[in-house]
Amino acid sequence: MHKTELLSLYAYNRWANDRIRQAAQQLSTAQLLAPAPVSFGSLRGTLVHIVLAEWLWRMRCQEAISPRSFFSEEQFPTFEALQAYWHEEEEAMHAFLVGLDEEALQRDVHYTNTQGVPFETPLWQILFHIVNHGTQFRAEAAVVLSGYGHSPGDLDYIVFVREGHE
Repeated sequence: MHKTELLSLYAYNRWANDRIRQAAQQLSTAQLLAPAPVSFGSLRGTLVHIVLAEWLWRMRCQEAISPRSFFSEEQFPTFEALQAYWHEEEEAMHAFLVGLDEEALQRDVHYTNTQGVPFETPLWQILFHIVNHGTQFRAEAAVVLSGYGHSPGDLDYIVFVREGHE
């Protein structure tokens, strides 16, 4: 994967996350916190998982730090608090990505997962994984949002491109 394609993929990631957040803004706090049949138990849990997974991987790749745990979703008592943190994380990720060169994308990242198991993976594969991971959990969030009558709409990469982004 080349830097140009990677930056496009991350622009798409941000666009898709924005669509989810815009739909989620329409919900009450009770709806955000309500139990839902998704991996992290609620819409807030799912949204927090998306951003914290991005943070965790960025820490491994940029800072060579292997956090052993995520933050608690209770650290984001309001949707506004989550939005603010997510915006900061997206800015930090963008700054990291822009600073990379083709050679850096090929280097191995040595990290330990949250269970303490060591791994070594090329940076470009981890960065690709982050977006793919977000796709899974955005889909879960979209199901919950649609159930409340606030579908985020199409989240496909091709829609992003057809809208003139890239």
